[in-house]
Amino acid sequence: MFRPRVIPVLLLKNNGLVKSIKFKDFRYLGDPINAVRLFNDLLADELAFLDITATSEGRTISAEFVKLVGDEANMPFSVGGGIRSVKEIQHILASGAEKVIINTHAAENPDFIRDASNEFGSSTIAISIDVKRNFFGKELTYINSGRKSTKFSPVAFTKLMEEKGAGEIIVNSIENDGMMEGYDIDLIRRVSESVRIPVVALGGAGRYSDFSKAVKEGYASAVAAGSMFVYHGSRKAVLINYPEQQQLKNLFGD
Repeated sequence: MFRPRVIPVLLLKNNGLVKSIKFKDFRYLGDPINAVRLFNDLLADELAFLDITATSEGRTISAEFVKLVGDEANMPFSVGGGIRSVKEIQHILASGAEKVIINTHAAENPDFIRDASNEFGSSTIAISIDVKRNFFGKELTYINSGRKSTKFSPVAFTKLMEEKGAGEIIVNSIENDGMMEGYDIDLIRRVSESVRIPVVALGGAGRYSDFSKAVKEGYASAVAAGSMFVYHGSRKAVLINYPEQQQLKNLFGD
């Protein structure tokens, strides 16, 4: 039986694992490589690492870090952060990542996604779309870790990325990030219905039922979360966790 992927998304800042609330208020959590080992033991489907300061610092996520993850991880993983060239993608994939996640440069130069997908295949190129409403209440996509708005609505940008050859969309609500109060199901549904490529729901999951809701009501192909997999309990004690395989089967069953 098909089961949607469940993906921990881990944020990197200054080589450490952090977690945010609405893309701000970062809390240091520990060593990312130790988190990989724990997710190995918990049989996670897939991991995603995002270096949240790479773009603003004018660099790309470290290929050395990617190799460390590749040496430890028993599951597929993707990485993002400051990627701006085909050569950088080549180094990242050679270091062990299965996919790259591109955000800022996809909006600045959409044709780059066409070049990248032609070079490495669509399945290797995922686009992260960060969404929030601006001062006037207009829903837009944002780049540079949510600091800068673009001219694109999430649906328009999603369609453009599919047209350019992207193989997957990760749609993230900035306003829901870290709140653990549920996904923006309406946003996920609109994005999912606008394209044929897989859409991954991100931003706001706080309980397992949020996963099934994103799939059944938002038509997401996969679900991702940060806080749910690094916190435990109402006091948000730091604890790497992941649902058991039987829980996942029950969660997505008919």
